[in-house]
Amino acid sequence: MVKVKEKTTIKGEDHDTKTNQSQIVSGSTMTRYMALLFATACGMAVANIYYAQPLLDSLSIEFGIAHSSIGIVITITQLCYALGLLLLVPLGDLLNRRRLIISQMLLSVLSLIVVGIAPIITVLFTGLAAVGLLAVVTQVLVAFASTLAAPSERGRIVGLVQSGIVIGILLARTFAGVLTDLAGWRSVYLVSAAMMLIMTGVLFRVLPRDESERESLSYPQLLRSVLTLFRQERILRIRGVLALLIFTAFSTLWTSLVLPLSAPPYSLSHTAIGAFGLAGVAGALAAAHAGGLADRGLGQRTTCIALVLLLASWFPISFTEHSLVALVIGVIFLDLAVQAVHVTNQSMIFKVRPEARSRLTAAYMIFYSIGSAMGSIISTNIYANYGWIGVSLFGASVSALALLYWVMTYRLTEQIREK
Repeated sequence: MVKVKEKTTIKGEDHDTKTNQSQIVSGSTMTRYMALLFATACGMAVANIYYAQPLLDSLSIEFGIAHSSIGIVITITQLCYALGLLLLVPLGDLLNRRRLIISQMLLSVLSLIVVGIAPIITVLFTGLAAVGLLAVVTQVLVAFASTLAAPSERGRIVGLVQSGIVIGILLARTFAGVLTDLAGWRSVYLVSAAMMLIMTGVLFRVLPRDESERESLSYPQLLRSVLTLFRQERILRIRGVLALLIFTAFSTLWTSLVLPLSAPPYSLSHTAIGAFGLAGVAGALAAAHAGGLADRGLGQRTTCIALVLLLASWFPISFTEHSLVALVIGVIFLDLAVQAVHVTNQSMIFKVRPEARSRLTAAYMIFYSIGSAMGSIISTNIYANYGWIGVSLFGASVSALALLYWVMTYRLTEQIREK
């Protein structure tokens, strides 16, 4: 097994590694096959916390939850995902990542089964909480992939693996919609449990050994060091706030979208509603190259263009109740923009402290999860009181705030990068 060796400093990395065209990464264990496997595993794992979005009306009916409050289903998983980011992901800098990944995948299988057989709302919420907590295995995989990748290709590898996550989030709606129409909403979680079990077996056989150096810290010290990173790294704070804002907008659309599409005049089936995730995949795939642009020093330019596109996407989205074509156009633009900023954020952050990538991932993704939870609970409440126009105005306002924040922090970010 090839051990990855790299020169590391507080401010940067050695970027002189040459690239072999037959592989995504030269001088590392991250082959093209391995990168695609990481992306697939990440997509499957993160999809578990998004299956409920096109099923909100079914869950509302079965468990007697009002439409104005049904967003709590998504909020529970997102808040527990944030908790997992803080408590579990940093363990990747302390424990063997290979064993950590396999253990979390197996526990995820059990959690999905609990949700699939939940007889009452308490059991449902408990299962969803566990699913959210353990879905952070995706971020352990991202950090592991960035460690295996050569420094000169790290942004591209992160972009590829991250595209698997976004595609998993979007295809979760299609997958859940089709299975629900065929066999009911419970089948979604039970089939996912079976798929996760198979993937766990594959990862057990092919994941390379984790030979990266470990921190000599206790678990409490490890958790405190995450807070230390917040204080010390301004680029983490800046890009974290951007993540919070863009994923508030992202969750605002995808959580509340099922409500107007399942109501008259459309009254679409779960399969049809889930199919809109396919439009988002097109945007996510287009944005997968953002990591490569960040490797070339174009991260700031990519961020600017993406945030402008995010704001513009809400104009066609606002016509959802009158035109599904307009919705599809808006979805493509929105998902392209969010993915591009997200990949750029991670590419820039991973260059700061190579020895602490799991903790950097955890710190950054906490912002992501909080934003997603805020968008979920606020958007369904706004829809119940002000309709789809209210949701669109809220999404556009958050997007405009993200663009304004980027402008305000542009010079500071450039100063940090120059150092």
